[in-house]
Amino acid sequence: MQIKDKHPADIAEHLVALDDKERDLSFLMLAEKKAEVFSYFENHVKQEIIKDFGDKDMAELINAMSPDDRTDMFDNFPDELIKRMVNLLNNEERNIALNLIGYQKDSIARLMTPYYIQARPDWTVEKVMDQIRKHGKKAETLNFIYIVDAQNRLIDDLRVGQILLAERKTEISTLMDEKFIAIRANTNIEDAFNTFDKYDRSALPIVTDNDSLVGIVTFDDILDKMKDRDTEDIQKFGGVEGLELSYIDTPWTEMVRKRAGWLIVLFIGEMLTASAMGYFDGEIEKAVVLALFVPLVVSSGGNSGSQAASLIIRAMALRELRLKDWWYVMRKEFFSGFLLGSILGVIGFVRILIWQQTGIYDYGEFWLSIALAVSISLIFIVLWGTLSGSLIPFALRRFGLDPATASAPFVATLVDVTGIIIYFSVAAFFLSGKLL
Repeated sequence: MQIKDKHPADIAEHLVALDDKERDLSFLMLAEKKAEVFSYFENHVKQEIIKDFGDKDMAELINAMSPDDRTDMFDNFPDELIKRMVNLLNNEERNIALNLIGYQKDSIARLMTPYYIQARPDWTVEKVMDQIRKHGKKAETLNFIYIVDAQNRLIDDLRVGQILLAERKTEISTLMDEKFIAIRANTNIEDAFNTFDKYDRSALPIVTDNDSLVGIVTFDDILDKMKDRDTEDIQKFGGVEGLELSYIDTPWTEMVRKRAGWLIVLFIGEMLTASAMGYFDGEIEKAVVLALFVPLVVSSGGNSGSQAASLIIRAMALRELRLKDWWYVMRKEFFSGFLLGSILGVIGFVRILIWQQTGIYDYGEFWLSIALAVSISLIFIVLWGTLSGSLIPFALRRFGLDPATASAPFVATLVDVTGIIIYFSVAAFFLSGKLL
């Protein structure tokens, strides 16, 4: 099989593996498949190819691209490249491009294409079939035919199968039930994704506030955007500001800037941990053995908090949880945290018991009190970490912030500081009058 006969995604993957000159030459030889293959390249590869092209080749490429792919590309390209490309568009495509760019960046309208098949209710099936033959090649999808009135207001959509199975002279109005799903142009992409998911549609029409049909969006386009959103959330959860470009395209100076902010905040937070340790330096001096378990006990709380935050943030993203569910989550996480802490507490107790009885380490005559202090501390710290990790995303959402910023390092740092206080407070209770 020749490369040009492969799927565009496979062709793009093959070309990326070549050196730059061979890649560009092979790409130019794809003829009518160029625009389709181009959409599968990563942004940094797109920019390299565009910069290597002359105006003629570039104009041919961007005029052949689908409007939604082109708009997505503009969102990730530097201004000088965008200006150059817009100037190379023909009048029709330039009007389409500028119209799409005019919508808010996070609105579903930025992803729509104006290439679809529409019909009038008084048309016959035969006339609709003529319309499909005339304009179908350029349409993004032929799964649905969109029915509009004289004012271009959407009044129904019909599956193409309904058209194909009807008699040629059948009037379209007789096939209509006026039950259809549409998305407003200013709807944000995340809400639009939920509409796609709810109704299990491969494409949906986009309408204005007065129901005028202005375009359609296919599921594959919105899925790409949701992948970008999930990537940003994962980056935030790791304690990094969301990257506007891909990792490869992001300069190291920008990478440092995106990461430094959170690292500084977390570093200052860990200073509080050191301060908390300093407050209990007397206890540590009297019972040095307590310091042995600080990393073990405190990290368990941070880990449990990170787990809880991960579960809650994902459940919020999937709309399984809303603000009003916070009390349900607190009850559930209380019992979960208590049980998890108890499990770790038993393991911690058994560990000290085995080490003491086998002589691996001698914790002294008060080893039982030390074991109880560690195990009880684990219960309280893991419980606190679990509750903190599950509550912080709700608090952020309540104040209109992105719950994903409740990053794992942030939760862990918070629990570290409070965990030190809990640990030494519990130790003081069990060891007062003994080691302390």
